[in-house]
Amino acid sequence: MWHEEVEIAGPYDFDRVLERMSLDPLVKMNKDTRTLFLPFKGEKKQVVMIQFTGTKEKPSFRISVKDHHDQAVAFAKHILQIDKGLHPISDHFKKTNLASVFEAHAGTPLVLEPSPYSALLKSVIHQQLNMSFAATLTKRFVTTFGEEINGVWFYPEPEIVAAIEPEQLRALQFSQRKAEYVIGIGQKVASGELDFQDLEEKSDEEIIKELTAIRGIGPWTAQSVLLFGFGRMDIFPMGDIGIQNALKKHFQLQDKPAIEQMVEWQKDWSPYLSYASLYLWRSIETGK
Repeated sequence: MWHEEVEIAGPYDFDRVLERMSLDPLVKMNKDTRTLFLPFKGEKKQVVMIQFTGTKEKPSFRISVKDHHDQAVAFAKHILQIDKGLHPISDHFKKTNLASVFEAHAGTPLVLEPSPYSALLKSVIHQQLNMSFAATLTKRFVTTFGEEINGVWFYPEPEIVAAIEPEQLRALQFSQRKAEYVIGIGQKVASGELDFQDLEEKSDEEIIKELTAIRGIGPWTAQSVLLFGFGRMDIFPMGDIGIQNALKKHFQLQDKPAIEQMVEWQKDWSPYLSYASLYLWRSIETGK
């Protein structure tokens, strides 16, 4: 194994990363050793191991991988947002009306899915389901059709998804419609009609327009892919119930905030609206 030691400016709360990712039964980790294992698909599939060796205020990481070191390390840094650092974001929100929320959850990074492709499949599977069953259904899908390497699961290749019959997903408790959506996405990616490398170069608005033209993908799913697939920094899903409830609680409102009010607040939170979204979700999840 090849190793690289990485140090960044704090704060960075790796324990919260593990706490958040533990909600996904497909994620392999060891909380005792503060180690996370990520599925990396470069020239070949391999597992990248990230061990947290520092503290929240002085974060350091040991990244271990077998082959294609530069690509794999860049992947790990991108997924865990180690390449950006959180101090500029923390400084930005100290001057806003979300300062107390950011103080309560300081050092919480926006952790990405392994790829925009897996983020899209996961988001579609999670549509209109409670978190527990959504996680169970995703696990069934990936462990049935995906690939396991050293205990780490990789989402099934588009060509495999494209060839699935709806009845196979129905047997896993997918609805007929959701089965068709997932298979349809596999077919579009396999055919090249949906190209994530091409999307990477486009604006947020262009990506939303292209994704929502696909059956089964609405604005919420497209924004989720921008957030957790591409790691875009200025995304705020105003229609998300969790965010609306968090704002209602934070500002002690009688009712959920109006769209016009949210648009006004966003002016101070940009260009880090994605972090406003994340920390508001955290405030609801933790009650802080």
